[in-house]
Amino acid sequence: MKKLLLAGAAMLTATAALAEYPEKPVTIVVPFSAGGPTDKVARDLAEALRKPLGGQAIIIDNVGGAGGTLGATKVAKASNDGYTLLLHHIGMSTSPALYRNMQYKTLEDFEYLGMINEVPMTLIGKPSLPATNYAELTKWLDANKGKVNLANAGLGSASHLCGLLFMSTTKVEMTTVPYKGTGPAMTDLLGGQVDLMCDQTTNTTSQIAGGKIKAFAVTSTKRLTTPALAKLPTLDESGLKGFNVSIWHALYAPKGTPKAVTDKINAALKVALKDPDFIKREEGLGAVVMTDARVNGPEHKKFVEAEINKWGPIIKAAGQYAD
Repeated sequence: MKKLLLAGAAMLTATAALAEYPEKPVTIVVPFSAGGPTDKVARDLAEALRKPLGGQAIIIDNVGGAGGTLGATKVAKASNDGYTLLLHHIGMSTSPALYRNMQYKTLEDFEYLGMINEVPMTLIGKPSLPATNYAELTKWLDANKGKVNLANAGLGSASHLCGLLFMSTTKVEMTTVPYKGTGPAMTDLLGGQVDLMCDQTTNTTSQIAGGKIKAFAVTSTKRLTTPALAKLPTLDESGLKGFNVSIWHALYAPKGTPKAVTDKINAALKVALKDPDFIKREEGLGAVVMTDARVNGPEHKKFVEAEINKWGPIIKAAGQYAD
């Protein structure tokens, strides 16, 4: 009887604790340095999450390194009480192919909380490139086989992944030139040291609007409404049927986090994604805030599994591993 009473008391205490979640600040780990696109999304989301999470403070912890795997590892090994979360991008689904010695399993070591947004990409070129549209670009690529340089911001970056898919789809071999970040890659593209790059609208819109680089297409399934990009065709309508790359962001908790807690976080996330200020800030980055079923954990996880299956063969065929 005493054991039953103790067990009952423990259960009531745990239930009460869950009902009061969160009782202290919540930390969101961003597996990249401060100031980048993912960090910006996290800070905007933290502001929008504060109210639906009872007004608790939300702390951003930047844990960069190894293409985002260090920060993800930290969360996978954190206490599963809901006070340490992970905000990651498409790297969550590409890391299994890029990094062969990861300290976590993407589909097994996290609770999936829901997706936040999608950021389309743009195919851009150096100012002196003679092509002015995608049709002319394909002719130029054909005439310069073996001579074209394709810049990216480093292994596993959005620009690296988009470049791999572009080469795989077009069957055009190019020399990939990795940089330590988008900044130096863009500098060399502007200076004509490299020919092409495929990168997020968050990094390219201002350069396109200023007429400083050539812009050929967007990688979304539909044309974008952002004024600077509205006239750009999609790669799909330009002839690369089915070509679709977006850099998405999503939220995770350590495996075993109680369902009562993950349900609370998911409910708060759905409220945050409807916050007008959050939507406005995301649209300013060229991002599309998530509204479909992937805001739910199970659909989010199905999507990530499909992304792993999509990117794995492309990365392996390119033979571009981190270790």
